[in-house]
Amino acid sequence: MKTIDLSFIVGLVVLLALAPGITAAETSKPLANAIFAGGCFWCIEADFEKLDGVKEVRSGYTGGSAATASYKQVVKNNTGHYEAVIVHFDPDSVSYAELVEYFWRHIDPTDAEGQFCDKGESYRTAIFYGSEQQQIVAQASLDRLKQNKPFDAPIVTPLIPAQPFYDAETYHQDYYKKNPIRYNYYRRGCGRDKRVEELWGE
Repeated sequence: MKTIDLSFIVGLVVLLALAPGITAAETSKPLANAIFAGGCFWCIEADFEKLDGVKEVRSGYTGGSAATASYKQVVKNNTGHYEAVIVHFDPDSVSYAELVEYFWRHIDPTDAEGQFCDKGESYRTAIFYGSEQQQIVAQASLDRLKQNKPFDAPIVTPLIPAQPFYDAETYHQDYYKKNPIRYNYYRRGCGRDKRVEELWGE
């Protein structure tokens, strides 16, 4: 009768126990990113975080330099920065095309001066595409929208190659959760939802 090698059996059991975890780590797909400027980043962050498949949204600045990426400087409207969000999403749950379509219907793409009650270069809208494929998808969406938009005014939101994205200050992140009363008062007072409904319907 052969002697059973207990060390071999123990090693095999450990390997089998770890295998599922190893497989999950090896096969998990990284999140994809998308950058949008839609006026006040508090609002566009709150909108995107309601969408299934979106894992995280960060408010920040893009279009200018690192040296000028602070709220105190950006609100002066002379830095080249847009208030923007970077959306981290699971492409198996929501596509970039769906994000673009969602974005259109949460902004006023006819306003070249800003968004709603906020005017100035930092509040302008834009889609910042991060790859050739994102550019193709965004352009196709824009072309369809120009043909089928439910309003007469021209669309002025540009498509721009992605530039470095700088996180906004900590107090701006999840502002709508940290300061719900002030946030809701601002959003209503700025007329964002009213104007969006006028453009797109309910």
